[in-house]
Amino acid sequence: MTAADIQLRNSPDLRPPAGHYSHIAMHGGLAYISGQLPVDEDGNSLAGQPFDVQARQVLDNLDRCLAAAGIDRTRLVSVSVHVTDLAAWPAFDTIYAAWLGPHRPARIVAGASALHYDSAIEIHAIAALPE
Repeated sequence: MTAADIQLRNSPDLRPPAGHYSHIAMHGGLAYISGQLPVDEDGNSLAGQPFDVQARQVLDNLDRCLAAAGIDRTRLVSVSVHVTDLAAWPAFDTIYAAWLGPHRPARIVAGASALHYDSAIEIHAIAALPE
């Protein structure tokens, strides 16, 4: 494997990354989606908003990254969710189930003591690319 074997891409519908990373790295039939925070397409943090608003924004950002990779949420293989308050897990599960529908990829929901911008949630994911 060489660096040329890895395709790096950013969603045109999200603000370009401020740090040293790409929204999506694709290799070996998989798309690795960087952690998505509750930040709108203009780069404004929604950290002061209620948990459900933050969660929906993060899932919207994930959809935008999937679209930039040419796939949709039914291609998700694994989803990692980090929340600063595990008491929010039931609310997240309800929002996530409605967003995802019958598709059920592998998932982890883990507590985090803090997230960037004082966000309440961050999600990163792995999805299968079309063959």
